[in-house]
This record gives sequence, structure tokens and C-alpha cells, in this order.
Amino acid sequence: MTKELDILKKWVNESDNIVFFGGAGVSTESGIPDFRSVDGLYHQQYDYPPETILSHTFYRKKTEEFYRFYRAKMLALDAKPNAAHKKLARWEQEGKLRAVVTQNIDGLHQAAGSRTVYELHGSVHRNYCEKCRAFYDAEYILQAAGVPVCEKCGGTIKPDVVLYEEGLDTATVQGAIRAISHADILIIGGTSLTVYPAAGLIDYYNGKKLVLINKSVTPMDSRADLLLQGSIGEIFSRL
Repeated sequence: MTKELDILKKWVNESDNIVFFGGAGVSTESGIPDFRSVDGLYHQQYDYPPETILSHTFYRKKTEEFYRFYRAKMLALDAKPNAAHKKLARWEQEGKLRAVVTQNIDGLHQAAGSRTVYELHGSVHRNYCEKCRAFYDAEYILQAAGVPVCEKCGGTIKPDVVLYEEGLDTATVQGAIRAISHADILIIGGTSLTVYPAAGLIDYYNGKKLVLINKSVTPMDSRADLLLQGSIGEIFSRL
């Protein structure tokens, strides 16, 4: 992989218009489980499959059970940014990286110092009362008993995360498309590129430096101008 790393280093050094598009694999090295790996949430046993629990219908019909799973498996508030998060934040500060587009909801990119982050699936750190729209942080959700309710009006508080059956935020998607379509280098890391519509965003990239970094094969490998297989944290720490 030394040759590929050298090429990527050269591209990064010469660019001031990098966009990074990442998925769950960026956060697994911070101790947050992904959904599809051998150790991911899809391979653990629950009364309902995770994709059912994390659906809009389940949230509406079985809100208390939704929150039991959500608190136990989705709120990793002790997780810290890893080498990939930190390197991306540094590139932004150096004027090399224009944006991070992420499928993750953990807020670790911002914790590392990144400012321009398009969170396609929302964030556990934003929660709103469904009645009065009052804001609550993730710690409030974690500490609440049962279904968290608003201290102001008594309404149910809903996480600002995109559940199954829900659409992506239009402004966030438009911002991500704008960044990707104007990028010199698009680095895609830690994602299986099988979750749509998010995975379809790479179709907006018009450049000739598409970099794919992942531990396993993805459906888009043949489209990559540069392919690196391995731990994204390890690879980024070597750049």
C-alpha cells in the first residue's frame, strides 16, 4: 500500500479543495459499533431487528422501546475522535479540506474541530420537542427515564436523526452535493456505499481523483482512481 499512500499524499499536498465522504467505519475505531460488520448491530440479538426499531413507524408505535434501544446502542457519548477525525479537522484548518459529508450521527467530526460538516442522517446531539421545538442535548436524553418529555410543554422529545422511512434534510443534501460536485479530490472512507440515497451522492463528483478507503470491498471499487484497503484511522495517521 506504500505506493498508493505516496500518491494520496501527493494529491493532498497539491490540493486546496478536498471533500471527505464517510460512513460508520470512520467511527468504529472510536468504539462505536457499525451496522453491517461482523460485530455490528445487525448481528446482535434483540426482540426486533435494529432497522425495525430505528424506523419512523416503530418510534411512533413503541416509543418507549425505541428509546430503550436508542439509549443503549446509539448514544456513545464517551467516544472520542480518532486519527481520521483529527486529520480531517487539521486539513480544514490548513485550507485543504472544504467539507466533510458524513452518514454518522455521533458528532465526532465536530468534536475533532471540523466546522463544515454535512450530517446526512442527523445528530444525536440535537433533540427537539415535537410540540414547541425546544432544544435538548444528548445528555438530557440519556438521563431521562422512559420517553423523554419537554420540561416546558410536556411534549415528546425526538432525536434529530433520520430514521428509516424518513427523508433526508433537503438543505443538508444540497450542501453535500454542492461540495462534492466542486471537489478536486473526493475521499470516501469507512462506508459500504450500499445505503441510499446517501451512496448516490458520489455520482455528483466530476473530478478525476476519486479515492476509496475501506476495509472491505465496495460496489464502487471499480470507479476509484485510487483504492486503499485497510483501517481508515491507520491510513490517515500515515498521511
